[in-house]
Amino acid sequence: MPTITTPNTGIEIFYEEHGAADAPALLLVMGLGAQMTLWPDELVGALAGEGFRVIRYDNRDIGLSQKFEGHRAPSLPIQVLRKKIGFPARVPYTLKDMADDGIGLLSALGIDKAHVVGASMGGMIVQLMAIHHADRLLTMTSIMSTTGNGKLPQAEKNAIGALTAPLKAMDEETLVAHGINIIRNIGSPDSAEFPFDEAAQRERVLANMRRSVYPAGLPRQLAAIIDDGDRTARLARVRTPTLVLHGEADPLVKLPGGEATAAAIPGARLVTYPGWGHDLPVKLIPRLTAEIAGHARGG
Repeated sequence: MPTITTPNTGIEIFYEEHGAADAPALLLVMGLGAQMTLWPDELVGALAGEGFRVIRYDNRDIGLSQKFEGHRAPSLPIQVLRKKIGFPARVPYTLKDMADDGIGLLSALGIDKAHVVGASMGGMIVQLMAIHHADRLLTMTSIMSTTGNGKLPQAEKNAIGALTAPLKAMDEETLVAHGINIIRNIGSPDSAEFPFDEAAQRERVLANMRRSVYPAGLPRQLAAIIDDGDRTARLARVRTPTLVLHGEADPLVKLPGGEATAAAIPGARLVTYPGWGHDLPVKLIPRLTAEIAGHARGG
């Protein structure tokens, strides 16, 4: 699959497409420190089967897209402190820059308008697409994301701790154990509804790890999230038809984050699922596909 340079930001973005080239475009935007391959193939295939030209890509600083070597993110405590007192820290790039990358990818592909779907940080990115590039969006779906309002309930300590834990080594077994630990701490609780299949998860982590390992990008992306702050007032101006999907058992971005997102955007529709954490379980894919496809057609 190709790499393309966005005409507006000049960033090399790795992407892939599924479905008919003349079908309505549907852009998938992934979250913090996550490669595009965290969009399950089953979901990508299902959306393509619903008649969409599905495009997924690696955000800047992750996967096979352009890296920002040599650019240091401010330390988390300093950045949070400066944000609270009204003195933003200098960041390597902003969340809006990342939204501009996605719009630039559409431009480079000759796509005038698209449905956009974002998960976690990707949800924040598509929110910014709706704020700054409304003319390029047909619909927006924000999944397991939030407004950035610091007064909302924060992540469980074990969830954010697992996601941001430093790697102690770069050998294969350590990397796999690290990946499995993240899934166990942020994903859907093991249950009859969403059973935890360790063999399948291990295979998936291995495939992603062998594709790319780049932990240096995560703190820079996290800095961009913190820098963007609270989007509530900006979201009140959004008129893009919006669907918000959220798990009721999400330990990383808790349900009030999704509720706040839907409340902030005029006319947004909120759909929640019991037992769903911060992941994309295979058993949930038929329902997610139906919601996303139905929203896109209705929008």
